[in-house]
Amino acid sequence: MLSTDTSQVVRQLAELRLEHRDLDLAIERLAGTPGTDELQLRRLKKRKLRIKDSIARLESELIPDLDA
Repeated sequence: MLSTDTSQVVRQLAELRLEHRDLDLAIERLAGTPGTDELQLRRLKKRKLRIKDSIARLESELIPDLDA
């Protein structure tokens, strides 16, 4: 992987982690609110999971491939 690719992946990871944390806070606030729209809450949770999967995929790209 080139250094520019690595820096781009690191930047994407930082953005995704920030969005993941923001979603976590939003979900926490919504869950604590009476009369919360359950559909909206489920959508936010699914989006948070997709972001988590993207983070895991990008992190695995940063791990160098080693021949055993």
